[in-house]
Amino acid sequence: MIKRFTSDNGLRIVFEPNNTVRSVAIGIWIGTGSRFETKQQNGVSHFLEHMFFKGTKSRTAQQIAESFDSIGGHVNAFTSKEYTCYYSKVLDTHAKHAVDVLADMYFNSIFDTNELNKEKGVVLEEIKMYEDTPDDIVHDLLSKASFGEHPLGYPILGTEETLSQFSAESLIEYMDQYYNADNVVISICGNVEEDFVQYVQEVFSKMKKGKSNKTLNKPTFNSDRIARKKDTEQAHICIGFEGFPLNNEQIYSLILLNNTLGGSMSSRLFQEVREKRGLAYSVFSYHSAFHDTGMVTVYAGTGQNQLDELFEVLMNTVNIVKTEGMTEKELQNGKEQLKGSLMLGLESTNSRMSRNGKNELLLGRHRSLDDIIHSIDQVTLDMIKETSDQIFSKDYSLTVISPKGDLPKAIQ
Repeated sequence: MIKRFTSDNGLRIVFEPNNTVRSVAIGIWIGTGSRFETKQQNGVSHFLEHMFFKGTKSRTAQQIAESFDSIGGHVNAFTSKEYTCYYSKVLDTHAKHAVDVLADMYFNSIFDTNELNKEKGVVLEEIKMYEDTPDDIVHDLLSKASFGEHPLGYPILGTEETLSQFSAESLIEYMDQYYNADNVVISICGNVEEDFVQYVQEVFSKMKKGKSNKTLNKPTFNSDRIARKKDTEQAHICIGFEGFPLNNEQIYSLILLNNTLGGSMSSRLFQEVREKRGLAYSVFSYHSAFHDTGMVTVYAGTGQNQLDELFEVLMNTVNIVKTEGMTEKELQNGKEQLKGSLMLGLESTNSRMSRNGKNELLLGRHRSLDDIIHSIDQVTLDMIKETSDQIFSKDYSLTVISPKGDLPKAIQ
């Protein structure tokens, strides 16, 4: 049973008790990410995430790490396009300790100049590491090809140029804009009682009130094509189609469509590209949903001399799915796979905490598993066909990273 609380300062807390475990997962979800940055700020959400672990008024970076290691718990954080999360998972007996340390990081990080400069070096190495992983960076390129100069096209890590400009003052200014109570959700799941929620409310009662003044400018989906030459063993290709936003009523049709296209080992892409033709080891598709748009991505990697053939097979497979549709067997298998994945994925306190935090932050509502399963079961082949026509009838974006740096011949 998910319980929702709103503190006097506007902070929202979602709580799902579970007395069958001995753990507690706690997450602080902030409604900002690279989407809400200016071009000059690009990367600040991610860099701020790093700096929260570099020392507070009362704890050094080492003491923050030891405060969780010493109790057998863990703490971490991540940044996405539209939100940032700081989270911890500990034994239930250490729940208050975890909240105290997370709150100390949130309210009392000092952004020491020496630590800030060192961490710039760390993030720069992270950017370089990412550049050395072409099967990752090709997806970032696809965001740029699809959304252009819109912030959804920005890399989450930022760039070397923007990173060099960050200061303690710019981090504090960014926090003042977005890290306030109306833009934050705290999600708790595990073996604690409701009085623990009251403790969390007290600890975070000093969180700044006020509006974050977030503005959402819906991007135009572009059909740009970008090829980058890089000394790699494989050619990596991504194809992007405009998808659906988070709260679209056809979202389950799209999830099931994607599952048949490239979301599993039995999918059309996996069977055609890998099993039948041996063209790629890694081939898959997925859907990314944002507040007001989305994207279906098809990815595969192959030898440079097979890129043209691979592209042709990828597009032919997409076109067959669009024109011929799915089979009844694929639909039923997809439904069972989706329901199984959904339920199995919620067996840990951490995954439930994440689900509840995202739902509250992004949608402001929580659907029961029974309700979601009912929505999945209601999807028909006609609904899938309608969704497929909407998605795959539009032009697509495309990115390639390869030794030659050429686009497939079919679109040159």
